[in-house]
Amino acid sequence: MGRLSGKVALITGAGAGIGHAAARLFAAEGAKIAIADISEEGGRETLRVVAEAGGDAIFCPTDVTEEASVAACVETTAAAFGGLHVLYNNAGGSSPLDGPVTETSLDMYHRVVTLNLTSVWLTCHHAIPVIVRSGGGAVINTSSSNAVNSRAGSRHAYATAKGGVISLTQSIAFDYAVQGVRANVIVPGLTASERVAAQIAASEKLQAHLQKLHPLGNGAPVNVAYLALYLASDESAYTTGQIFAVNNEVIG
Repeated sequence: MGRLSGKVALITGAGAGIGHAAARLFAAEGAKIAIADISEEGGRETLRVVAEAGGDAIFCPTDVTEEASVAACVETTAAAFGGLHVLYNNAGGSSPLDGPVTETSLDMYHRVVTLNLTSVWLTCHHAIPVIVRSGGGAVINTSSSNAVNSRAGSRHAYATAKGGVISLTQSIAFDYAVQGVRANVIVPGLTASERVAAQIAASEKLQAHLQKLHPLGNGAPVNVAYLALYLASDESAYTTGQIFAVNNEVIG
């Protein structure tokens, strides 16, 4: 029996990187998967890979910054599979136009916070009631090492948003535990998705810098997905309100 047998999981940003790895892993462990992504191409590719491996999945084209889109995805998931037990908020991203607070425009601040924090609020707002009606389950939110290990040159709007994810998750953990909902945060370090790996490969200077900073090397999406699997499963039944890093970055 799989570790997620009988569970329904909605994964945002599942069209690539960590979300794609998590969709494959969750499905292999018995979960029914709702693949939510703004990219039609990426979402359908994940759907194809999961289906070819024998998994049960649907694709919900979703813009996590738009409430109507999020609400429709949650509704579609519940209708397709009869409930929802796991919400994995993996979607997000930063921008090179985000930087020190005095140098970043208000428009860019709003864009970054909407994508990385408001989106989490929206999915939780719509998905948690369904999780409660389904008998309880897990919310897994994604922060960033930028939120907990800030350093010179960091992206301030991104750090603000990802710090807010931690606070929101811990508030959810406290208020919804009595209804059977666990909520935890994953803090990924540098994770070499296809896009990030290509950027690293293109710069020998960046490669040398990262080798000094990460003694175990760069993480792979599946490294983060395995932690998400634990938090989605009943193995983490006594775990809520916690922050988990998947990182080997040298601090200081």
